[in-house]
Amino acid sequence: MTLDSKTQPLHALSVDGDGINLQLVQSLAEEMGLLVKSYQSPVQALEYAAAYEVDLVFVDYVLPEMDGLSFIREFRKWYKDVPVIMTTAVTDGIQLKLAALEAGATEFLSKPLNSMDFRARVKSLSTLRSAQLQLRDRALLLEQEVAAATEKIVAREMETLGVLSKAAEFKDTDTGNHVKRVAGYSRIIGEDIITDPAQLDLLVHAAPLHDVGKVGIPDTVLLKPGKLTHDEWEVMKTHAVIGEKILADCENKVLRAGAEIAKTHHERFDGGGYPNGLSGKSIPLMGRIVAIADVFDALTTVRPYKDAWPYEKAFNLIADERGMQFDGELAGIFLEKRRNVLKICETLKDLTS
Repeated sequence: MTLDSKTQPLHALSVDGDGINLQLVQSLAEEMGLLVKSYQSPVQALEYAAAYEVDLVFVDYVLPEMDGLSFIREFRKWYKDVPVIMTTAVTDGIQLKLAALEAGATEFLSKPLNSMDFRARVKSLSTLRSAQLQLRDRALLLEQEVAAATEKIVAREMETLGVLSKAAEFKDTDTGNHVKRVAGYSRIIGEDIITDPAQLDLLVHAAPLHDVGKVGIPDTVLLKPGKLTHDEWEVMKTHAVIGEKILADCENKVLRAGAEIAKTHHERFDGGGYPNGLSGKSIPLMGRIVAIADVFDALTTVRPYKDAWPYEKAFNLIADERGMQFDGELAGIFLEKRRNVLKICETLKDLTS
């Protein structure tokens, strides 16, 4: 009599202080196709169970070092649903059985063991365990399929976000890698100030959306090669509010973060920025970070109205504006990591800059 040959062999653990009983249990179980690991020491058996997966347990009540009830309690710390069969020679075993059930036993076998009774009960519990494993495997497969589907959805979302963030830049000055550099500079600052990895990723993914509101600015203003008039500058400043309006009502958390960044990345730490004249820590952290990243990149790249600044000159401006235009702590982080900044500058350099 063997278990279903279509299933993987189950691994049984047998614990009995009596070597003869241990051999008997192993012999009967192996006849049924179980792979059996036998121990007279319950401590060694628990060490094995902690290191290797177990599908079925035979444990005697009378053991050296600890009794069967204590063994079951320890075993249940690792395995909540594995069938446990307690064997016992106790004749008046009602109280023992109740205690064993409370400890986590599944079934009982009386000594001396009856081979027919043994086979019937072990077959039933083996079938139960095989069903548990099949359900677990199906659940794992479903989890993997859901994760794969979710990954595809996220990838498509991020692709869409990338297109959206580039749209404003290509309408603006065709600076190409501007949004990627701003995201990279933002990460450099964020790594030292944001402790939650998920929030750091959110910053990096949302930072490229900072100027999406420029899609609402007329080309006559946006692409003007010379200095803007007062009225034109007032129109240009509205891109912060336009960007916030485009993104604010979205359910996607990256888009919502992008709305916050779009609206606040032109605020100044000293309160002299726009659109709301916020100051200090009342400016959201992501807005304060992207403010530094965006200004540095704007300075060091060619625009219709200016040539690219040398990197050192741009770093000097960031240093000079600590505590005024920029959050001093964040600007300090940016300046301390100038090597990392320059690596991004060169890696993502525009051909026109």
